[in-house]
Amino acid sequence: MDFQPDAGLAAFRQEVRDFLAQVPAELKGLQRCTRSPREQIMRWQKLLQARGWGAPYWAKEHGGTGWSVPQILVFDDECSAAGTPTQDAFVHKMLGPVLNAFATPEQKAEHLPAIFNGERLWCQGFSEPGAGSDLAALRTRAERDGDHYVINGQKIWTSYAHHADWIFLLVRTDFEVKKQAGISFLLVDMNTPGVTVRPIRSIDDAHHLNETFFDNVRVPVGNLIGAEGQGWNITKFLLNNEHATTADLPELKRYMRELRLFATAIPAGEGRLIERTEFALKLARLDAELQAIGMLVQRVAQMEQRHDPASHVLGSMLKIRATELQQRITEVQLEALGDYGAVAYAHPHEAAPAQAYPLQELARGIANDMFLRRASTIYGGTSEVQRGIIAKMLFQL
Repeated sequence: MDFQPDAGLAAFRQEVRDFLAQVPAELKGLQRCTRSPREQIMRWQKLLQARGWGAPYWAKEHGGTGWSVPQILVFDDECSAAGTPTQDAFVHKMLGPVLNAFATPEQKAEHLPAIFNGERLWCQGFSEPGAGSDLAALRTRAERDGDHYVINGQKIWTSYAHHADWIFLLVRTDFEVKKQAGISFLLVDMNTPGVTVRPIRSIDDAHHLNETFFDNVRVPVGNLIGAEGQGWNITKFLLNNEHATTADLPELKRYMRELRLFATAIPAGEGRLIERTEFALKLARLDAELQAIGMLVQRVAQMEQRHDPASHVLGSMLKIRATELQQRITEVQLEALGDYGAVAYAHPHEAAPAQAYPLQELARGIANDMFLRRASTIYGGTSEVQRGIIAKMLFQL
């Protein structure tokens, strides 16, 4: 593909910047976080919707912007640089394409308006104890009872289930067929009787993970997406659409911007950290890897738009390299802070500590992020699983 500068893309970048310049100050320059608080998500979504950008990743025929892959990357990059709130990625990048491709008109009428207006937040119910990397081994069952399914089982690592209004859920509706063939895709209101959410406090000292239990939860048959037993194919569609976003390129770029700020602000002897040859070399190597990943993101995304089957294996390569780079950059960020790098700076949504640490405003939440990114090579498909995909598809091993 052509990586030369595009004048049209430069004009689009300026259009995004002009829009961001009009965004209220309280919705910019926000602290690092994996997901913004609900109020910020809703306000941001309404602003985007008013601008006609409420679904930046969707095609025009589905109510989206119809942007090209390079435009999407520019939009994400500029929003990250401006520090705007996050969108609900579960619905915009994962469930949304599924609804557009498989939902009935009635289901779209029920859910799409609330998505566009930011009035309904979602979570994902895939992983289970003993069925994480081997997703087809899931055991949560949904048994037909008249016009309802009765769900019993447990999901784990359910990110933001404690904030979600609805969950998109994989369940087993047939135990007599091949395990992939017996899986169905359901939408469940989190306020339904029998749904219980229990927090999991993760290594970054934050609450974004949960266990979710289903005890005789009755769900209307009309909440089934596609046909019974079609859940595995829908899931493959969902995960294939996720490849280019898994790299989290805007987040990687933000990490590098912060690292450069640390390097120029932190004293080292009589100069600054950036003047240390060994550190400057480390910074240059990380930046070169980031540039390479940026080019691979564009390549994979373009291939997926062309429905090129080779995009799947390249997406697995991208997942490995990008998540490993996330880990290395956050480690170097902590290293750059020296003795204070080991201090667990307050989480962005918690009160700042009474004692002011050096570079606190610049580095707030940095230790939490470093710990969080230990999981980058696990969630979204472990590196071991991705290497297995590469070995099978590329080398027929």
